[in-house]
Amino acid sequence: MDQTTDRQKEIIEIARQIGRVMVDELAARFDMTPQTIRRDLNELCERRLLSRIHGGAIIASGVINASYDARRFIAHSEKQAIGAAAAALIPSGASLFINIGTTTEEVARALSGHQDLLVITNNLNVATMLYPNPNIEVIIAGGPIRRSDGAIVGESAANFITQFKVDYAIIGASAMDKDGALLDFDYREVRVSKTIIENARMVILVADHLKFERSAPVRISHISDIDVFVTDRSPSANFSSLCSNNSVKLIETDVSSEEV
Repeated sequence: MDQTTDRQKEIIEIARQIGRVMVDELAARFDMTPQTIRRDLNELCERRLLSRIHGGAIIASGVINASYDARRFIAHSEKQAIGAAAAALIPSGASLFINIGTTTEEVARALSGHQDLLVITNNLNVATMLYPNPNIEVIIAGGPIRRSDGAIVGESAANFITQFKVDYAIIGASAMDKDGALLDFDYREVRVSKTIIENARMVILVADHLKFERSAPVRISHISDIDVFVTDRSPSANFSSLCSNNSVKLIETDVSSEEV
């Protein structure tokens, strides 16, 4: 029997639409005390419908990703800082892959001032963002387009990417385990991500700290296959040591903003 109250159902729907719910905002919306809202969030988190973050919660799913619009909202300022830091690693005149993800899109946005770049992507949002720039040549992979987020995934996209050997790869992950596993939701997307990693001289992973609070069922790779990891902050000293032990350069942007 479903024990979810009408208020809790509405809280879940808000989280699905905008990516997060915050205690103070919900208390004002429902005219409830923060303590009551915290109890609601705790109950929903115990049932694994939400995952707690500082001051609120986000949608929790180990099988289905949050919507694209919601992912764009989550940790937005952190993603912007990560994008700028990763873009600073790319010299003008370089070739690079940029794959799917709201954080990889922030890297693409931060590349606007670069000169003579060749960008190969399976992300329609990246291609749309960059193709008007006269200093950036864009090549887009072919194949079926995932309507939910403009991703081009599957065997045809992976086969297309094998034609290239580029200087840099910018990749994201939907979730990360403390043991260094990089995870995603769609096995077709993972196939493309693996191919991108295999065909780049330097692999740069971009992911915010909330990825360590999520789970996903499909393994992309391991942190040991990455050259540089750009994040807002490492989840622990143990993970920082894991990066060091695997010769992964860890860059933390340390965004001083409210967690989302």
